[in-house]
Amino acid sequence: MPQLQPYLGFNGKCQEAMTFYQACLGGTLDLMTVAQSPVAAQLPAEMQERVLHGSLVSGDLTLLASDMSQDIGRSQSVSLMVQCGSAEEAHATFAKLAEGGGTVTQPLGLSFWGSTFGHLTDRYGIHWLLNAEAPQAD
Repeated sequence: MPQLQPYLGFNGKCQEAMTFYQACLGGTLDLMTVAQSPVAAQLPAEMQERVLHGSLVSGDLTLLASDMSQDIGRSQSVSLMVQCGSAEEAHATFAKLAEGGGTVTQPLGLSFWGSTFGHLTDRYGIHWLLNAEAPQAD
């Protein structure tokens, strides 16, 4: 079965953004700059420290990113949904993603469907939805 892996473009802020996401979500972060890649000689000196490809893997979550995408603006039609294991995890992750200039669109709280849910746009313009299903009664 195919697995969807969001690929985010940051136009010069990739290392900063992905390090921020690692602090929020945990996991292993791998970044390759242009200078570290086989295409280094083909790109100008000012591009050498840009991230050619990055990946953050935390459990089942994989985020991919680069500085090499064109700056075409953010699509308002795409959001990243994070299914958290508990309300506590959702609150902690939500607070971290909101740090440093994030905009809370819907505060994290109990939803009409019984889950803890909220959404925000982080300081890099990425829209996040966080959800934690209520524990099931036995």
